[in-house]
Amino acid sequence: MLARVLSLALACLSALASAIPAPDVSATNDRLVFCHFMIGITSNRHSASDYDDDMKRAKALGIDAFALNIGVDPYTDAQLNLAYESAANNDMKVFISFDFNWYHTGQASAVGDKIKQYASRPAQLKVDGKVFVSSFAGDGIDVPQIKASAGQDIFFAPNFHPGQGDFGAIDGALNWMAWDNDGNNKAPTQGHNVTVAEGDKAYNDALKGKPYIAPVSGWFFTHFGGEVSYSKNWVFPGDLLWYNRWQEILTLGPRFVEIVTWNDYGESHYIGPLSSPHTDDGASKWVMDMPHGGWLEMSKPFIAAYKAGDKSPDKYITDEKLIYWYRPTPRDISCDETDTTMQGSPNNASGNFFRGRPNGWETMKDAVFVVSLLKSGGTVEVRSGDKTESFEAPAGAAAFTAPMGLGKQHFSLSRDGKAVMGEASLKEIVDECICGLYNFNPYVGTVPAEEPVDKLLADGLAMLSQGLKAPCPTNTLGVAAAAAATA
Repeated sequence: MLARVLSLALACLSALASAIPAPDVSATNDRLVFCHFMIGITSNRHSASDYDDDMKRAKALGIDAFALNIGVDPYTDAQLNLAYESAANNDMKVFISFDFNWYHTGQASAVGDKIKQYASRPAQLKVDGKVFVSSFAGDGIDVPQIKASAGQDIFFAPNFHPGQGDFGAIDGALNWMAWDNDGNNKAPTQGHNVTVAEGDKAYNDALKGKPYIAPVSGWFFTHFGGEVSYSKNWVFPGDLLWYNRWQEILTLGPRFVEIVTWNDYGESHYIGPLSSPHTDDGASKWVMDMPHGGWLEMSKPFIAAYKAGDKSPDKYITDEKLIYWYRPTPRDISCDETDTTMQGSPNNASGNFFRGRPNGWETMKDAVFVVSLLKSGGTVEVRSGDKTESFEAPAGAAAFTAPMGLGKQHFSLSRDGKAVMGEASLKEIVDECICGLYNFNPYVGTVPAEEPVDKLLADGLAMLSQGLKAPCPTNTLGVAAAAAATA
């Protein structure tokens, strides 16, 4: 009799559980990680399955939702439909981030209409029971009109700026400036340096307790010359930024974090694969043979620690790794004779175009950067060309800087004089202009090495030769090693 009563009770509980709606993401974990995703370069995707790999990788990393950056391209809705479908199929969430490089602040009704169009999709992120929405820029837009046109509760967390946007009208805010800067969207100069941490404070002061979306990024370098209409050429200081910023995030503990970005290859702050399907806006010139997958791997224990409210990633390290990165050439190499920014009369209405080396190049170190993720201590050795440095790495996460040397790059870990793991990088540091360009994008590798080698696909290479004045061998990583192995 008792067994039958227990059986009936369990059946009732099961029926009750199935009748309860699934909670918002935020109901199970109040801290969420987003990653900015550029829809504007994905017009070559034809089915929801074309988004599946991105969704699966992001979910495995601990990312909760993609912020789908949209403009007003004719293919935007087609790609949004595919992204929302793929997210639902892969138990991911997404939300729209309106890009006000293309939208304008007089389009509040159109923004609200677009929110309404996707609000009921299964993959739509909801926070506090509201449809989550963000933006890039947008200060001055009529927020009440957006909400009225959306026709439902929205959690509007745009990229408003302290002192410009109306922070009283919004539910939270995104800070885009994940790099130290001069306060005017360029690299810091003497006497003009706004740190990312200072940006955190400015936003939190303006938000007065409302949720903050803190940015995390590893790099910024863009180098479009006169071969395109959107010429711009500058770099923010990177170096150990990816590691240091995650440490800041663990201390700060914001409700939301947004990684900048998954696939903005043109600004070199991508962590997603080169092979993620996308079209080429000319960035292939400095993106080819420059994977960043190691940054994705490095962030995994930091994301787990952030979500747990922990101040250290150390106990979340499950696989021992070395992650390393460096620029492919010294910073003072001269490429003026062949660099694309030295040619023609580019439009500089934005004030973002500079000839030759990118604005801010002096802020970069000629160095090799290494992060160790270890379960127990060991000796990390960096051989950069003819320069060798050894570091005693503790258990947990640690970062090191070694001098840059020309030639092959090798990274290894040993304990008690015995080799544990080691790899030679597929990318040498050279004293020549690769493809004739100034390339301040970093190569990111791992020990053990990632397989297979991450490469741009054909669509991602479409504009490679445009404007080039020097030979540019294509997708060379691992080719020599493969040929040697075959021989």
